[in-house]
Amino acid sequence: MSTTYELNELACGLVEDIQGAPDDFRILQQVLPGGGLLLDFGVEAEGGLEAGQMLAALCTSALADISVTPGQVAGIGWPHVAVQTDFPVASCLFSQYAGWQINVGKYFAMGSGPMRAALASEPLFDKLWYREEAEQVVGVLESARLPDDDVFQHIAERTGVQPDDVILAVAPTSSMAGNFQVVSRSVETALHKLYELGFDVNRVRSAHGVAPLPPVAKNDLDGIGRTNDAILYGGQVTLFVLGDDESLEQVVPKIPSSSSPMYGKPFQQVFEDAGKDFYKIDPLLFSPAQVVIHNVETGRVFHAGQRDDNVLRQSFGF
Repeated sequence: MSTTYELNELACGLVEDIQGAPDDFRILQQVLPGGGLLLDFGVEAEGGLEAGQMLAALCTSALADISVTPGQVAGIGWPHVAVQTDFPVASCLFSQYAGWQINVGKYFAMGSGPMRAALASEPLFDKLWYREEAEQVVGVLESARLPDDDVFQHIAERTGVQPDDVILAVAPTSSMAGNFQVVSRSVETALHKLYELGFDVNRVRSAHGVAPLPPVAKNDLDGIGRTNDAILYGGQVTLFVLGDDESLEQVVPKIPSSSSPMYGKPFQQVFEDAGKDFYKIDPLLFSPAQVVIHNVETGRVFHAGQRDDNVLRQSFGF
């Protein structure tokens, strides 16, 4: 049985910090008539880099250190989003991964955050033996619309809490905070790729990742393209792993995005080539450009993949 992390409780601690100073993050908060706390990080609110950092922290249940670091894209100084965690499975797979599709009436959003661990309906929760019984649940929705009471009621019913015990933070991809939080998923994409490859992700004990922060796009479709490209062509992840060298040597070439036959074009072109159907895109494409594995037991290092600044320049428009 996995360790109990109390992910929702950890995220609630961050919510208290947000409620104490919403103006510091340029966000808006409201309690809905039917109960539940709504935190607007970029739909009607302006948000910003601090809001994006906090939104990413909510996604990871405060189990990752997330920051803006200097870097370059094609020789030009460029901010990057760095992620560091000693709890990669809990922060990335049990919390950050956007594995809950919220469909309520005409409302749709991709849901991430620790509320997923209270639902625990995704196969990975059964396979990795984790679920939570939470008094309050915290979720992050990627959407250009704010949810209504029906969405809060739906999530409450699915997670076993009352609607006034649901906390939802919302931002579209084409906002400063939404743009930031998506690009904070460099480590998460590597962990999920390993999971899909059948690798024992519990062997990954610590992780560090970095990806360039793209320009905020004019609409969500462009934003999805740019944020995906930031990771697929600019993400660089280092994993600190236990166990034998042979399995690492075999798996590392399969992790980077370049292992997919769809690799090589900006994500918007990949999307169009797939008939604008996300489900026709190779799921193994969604991983960082470069992965380095340190075996902390044997001292061996394995790596595969590389950045592609030419695709990043096309995608970012410079």
